[in-house]
Amino acid sequence: MNKESGKIRNFQDLDAWREGHLLVLETYKVTKKFPREEIFGLISQMRRCAVSITSNIAEGFSRQSYKEKLQFYSISQGSVTELQNQLLISKDVGYMDESEFQKISEQSIKVHKIINGLIRHSKAVIPNS
Repeated sequence: MNKESGKIRNFQDLDAWREGHLLVLETYKVTKKFPREEIFGLISQMRRCAVSITSNIAEGFSRQSYKEKLQFYSISQGSVTELQNQLLISKDVGYMDESEFQKISEQSIKVHKIINGLIRHSKAVIPNS
């Protein structure tokens, strides 16, 4: 964020992207410990899912219309929910302990809430939505 003006200049200035990026990094860290046989299963799925969150926030940011922004932010929100499901599965099959799960789960909830704010804002700007 431009420190002088406080204006958002690029996607990296968005709280949703910054917090989502932390979620991506945490997802990579946690999945490094998963069994090798999950490389084409949960590991790949969770990493793609996490990257999709920030990728869609970035793409939505660059779109000119709020209708387009809403579409990409909504896809990002779906990816957060998908990752939350995969986190539960990972914990339940024993790939993560409770403390790891709590940390990454709390981050996913934070990201979900922030993206929800982007979605609400985008909807508020779109006529008849």
